[in-house]
Amino acid sequence: VQLQACGGGLVQAGGFLRLSCAASGRTFSSYTMAWFRRPPGTEREFVGALVWSGRYTSYADSVRGRFTISRDIAKNTVFLQMNSLKSEDTAVYYCAAREGGIRRDIEEYPYWGQGTQVTVSS
Repeated sequence: VQLQACGGGLVQAGGFLRLSCAASGRTFSSYTMAWFRRPPGTEREFVGALVWSGRYTSYADSVRGRFTISRDIAKNTVFLQMNSLKSEDTAVYYCAAREGGIRRDIEEYPYWGQGTQVTVSS
């Protein structure tokens, strides 16, 4: 499984960004795709996840209502739409994948993309 994340950048507080994660190397129908982030000086944390069928999603409390995860099945790509960005959303964002249902623990995800930096200026 290969995951390629992109779309990070610098944005002002209140703005928006959309991250993409292109997945390859497998049929992902039984997979969960997740986003994690690592703010400066802290541990990597769960942001949200989506079961590939699209039926179930889960979000961290800190982003619920502002961030949305979706996927394009034809392109094997998962998106993280981030609206109403805050300075505390500044982090390196990672996409990850696991076979099976949604989990929030980093250790449950064997497949990771490279990080993409998101910086929100206040």
